[in-house]
Amino acid sequence: MKLTDNVLRSFRVAKVFRENSDKINCFDFSSNGETIISSSDDDSLVVYDCQEGKPKRTLYSKKYGVDLIRYTHAANTVVYSSNKIDDTIRYLSLHDNKYIRYFPGHNKRVTSLSMSPVDDTFISGSLDKTIRLWDLRSPNCQGLMHLQGKPVCSFDPEGLIFAAGVNSEMVKLYDLRSFDKGPFATFKLQYDRTCEWTGLKFSNDGKLILVSTNGGALRLLDAFKGAVMHSFGGYNNSKAVTLEASFTPDSQFIMIGSEDGKVHVWNAESGMKVAVLDGKHTGPVTCLQFNPKFMTFASACSNMAFWLPTIDD
Repeated sequence: MKLTDNVLRSFRVAKVFRENSDKINCFDFSSNGETIISSSDDDSLVVYDCQEGKPKRTLYSKKYGVDLIRYTHAANTVVYSSNKIDDTIRYLSLHDNKYIRYFPGHNKRVTSLSMSPVDDTFISGSLDKTIRLWDLRSPNCQGLMHLQGKPVCSFDPEGLIFAAGVNSEMVKLYDLRSFDKGPFATFKLQYDRTCEWTGLKFSNDGKLILVSTNGGALRLLDAFKGAVMHSFGGYNNSKAVTLEASFTPDSQFIMIGSEDGKVHVWNAESGMKVAVLDGKHTGPVTCLQFNPKFMTFASACSNMAFWLPTIDD
């Protein structure tokens, strides 16, 4: 089944889970699309089975809190940032609920965490104005970049380059093997003082970069030239909430939640809005991702919603 405008318009909430007492701050699908793990401000990690559509288990990180949760390539392991006590990144085995390793270094809150799609490398960006490069096998930072402002960062789908959004006005592209030589491309965007950049993602085909903000607009860039192809707006975000925006796996559509519980969908090529879907969320939709392998997506406030299409086009 192929994603089309009509199929996207037909998506409805199939299941709602109320496992959390506070907002879900992040979630991540496993690469096979079979499970999803969420982190919440209530200090819990919840694993859901996407095929059976039910929660499998709940773990807690009471002492340090949990945010920016990411699956690694090893089965049943995750990395996440702390939001209490310190700013250390933690590597956890879900199998026996034990820490495998700690990654200390940042001295302010970590705001970006991106796992390499191909190996054990990951990068983190922090309010301390640095990006750090790590390897899951070593607690020592493998590389450090000092920047002029708060960064957001992400790997490209091949794991060869990473992008850093700096100071909410420029995107810098780095070659992973020689990032210490500085960026090989810098794209300066028109500065919008009404909002800050909160995230940066590549499309799966590597051709597009999506910049999300805590305001009412997203920007879509050409990943090679840096030109702004489209700005997407018309969704509610009056309280400067960090709303996650995502590509569909085929790179054809862009989705974001809003503070009124709705999900907005645009066509990446034309820039036209395709759908506004009612998620019946009780709060702002802070997290939203499409399943990498199956025709379903998830959205979250303090509740988690799984969506399915109601037509087969």
